[in-house]
Amino acid sequence: MHELTVITITAASIGLFHTLLGPDHYLPFIVMSRAKKWSLVKTTYITALCGAGHVLSSVVLGIIGIALGISINKLGAVESFRGGIAAWLLITFGAGYLVWGVFMARKNRSHKHWHAHGDVSMPIHKHKHKHNEDQLHVHKGEKATNLTPWILFTIFVFGPCEPLIPLLIYPAAKNSAFGLVLVTGVFGVVTIMTMLSIVILLSLGANLLPMGRLERYTHVLAGATICLCGIAIRFLGL
Repeated sequence: MHELTVITITAASIGLFHTLLGPDHYLPFIVMSRAKKWSLVKTTYITALCGAGHVLSSVVLGIIGIALGISINKLGAVESFRGGIAAWLLITFGAGYLVWGVFMARKNRSHKHWHAHGDVSMPIHKHKHKHNEDQLHVHKGEKATNLTPWILFTIFVFGPCEPLIPLLIYPAAKNSAFGLVLVTGVFGVVTIMTMLSIVILLSLGANLLPMGRLERYTHVLAGATICLCGIAIRFLGL
């Protein structure tokens, strides 16, 4: 029990610092929430869903690998491969969203309209106008499908929790189902709660920032941030 207590405390500590030091655990949700104008409830739900997928994928892989007697080095190699896929998915999604954001920013820029009234005595005049996203509407019978949360979920399922599998070795070696559940549960809860805490606090702060003319570039900034997260993971090992 003493060893299991130490491992459980270690799992909580690693879950906390693993999340804090990995900006990909929270920045994508913060910038997408600001760009897509998600409510705090929706942001929290999406973050928790992606966090659960992130942790459970490594739990399932680790338990299957340990049950089949696969060495920890091989499991580590699989996790590293998954991490590479997740990084490239972030880069691709971020770059694509950035390009789409540029298109939307150009579409929503202010432009001038010339007006002529029916009365010929009235002069022709012009006024500034822009097509706001808030003015867009869905026609009756059409369904607006938002794939962004599911794309993020898929990316986070591929994203590995590298420190988790080594933590499972001791309770697995002792054939302790209770130990496996305890260690994975503590690691998962701490990871997800840390993600939620950072996302909620920073999202509330971001919503208070006056964007001004930068408002129409929020999609561009979101895409650039996600792309940079992927680059940092792939090439800087964050």
